[in-house]
Amino acid sequence: MLDNQTNKKHMNTSSCSAGEQSLSAVIPAAGLSRRMGRPKLLLPLGDQPVLARLLNGLPQAGFGRCVVVIRAEDNELQDVARGCGATVVCPEVDPPDMRTSVEHALKCLEQEDSPHPGAGWALVPADHPVLDHQPLEQLVACWGECDADILAPVYQGRRGHPTIFRWSLVPEVFALPPETGLNQLMKQPGRRIRELPVDSPGVLTDLDTPEDYQRLRALFGE
Repeated sequence: MLDNQTNKKHMNTSSCSAGEQSLSAVIPAAGLSRRMGRPKLLLPLGDQPVLARLLNGLPQAGFGRCVVVIRAEDNELQDVARGCGATVVCPEVDPPDMRTSVEHALKCLEQEDSPHPGAGWALVPADHPVLDHQPLEQLVACWGECDADILAPVYQGRRGHPTIFRWSLVPEVFALPPETGLNQLMKQPGRRIRELPVDSPGVLTDLDTPEDYQRLRALFGE
């Protein structure tokens, strides 16, 4: 189910351009936070919840529409996403994995925006709350100039997120075999992949366990 009210609000504020290099963000946020033991995307980090910290930074860096996939019963998280101007998608059946959430978001973008094949969509895991503004801006700028199929930030030799995919690859997402992750898209022969070195560990920093949360809180002096 697409939150049409939220979608209209978002389109009035930060909808994508029609150019080939337009860039949307796909944020899967339908997990159950089993390892954390409580809803991790609602945990406070600094002066805002984890999800809000992520969502508020994306438009500032140049990302267009932000589509967040959330479980239908997770009303509080939906409210947080709406408050950040995101488009909220609530599938009737809870997504069992990240790939399914991504597919729901891509269907929303196809329906609402009909992106050009040269446009981009960025996979932004919801549990990456300390993405710095500078590497996000670098990614957006690089995407606007390069002709790669996939663009990934790299910190100290390791690929991180957000990872940006050309819209022309969307049919391949839906054609992947069951239980196959999106990283399979990067393994196809002849795929043009560009790695962008960044000076920020935030592209690798995720939030899964109570120990992760305590480390992130320490970054904010909490």
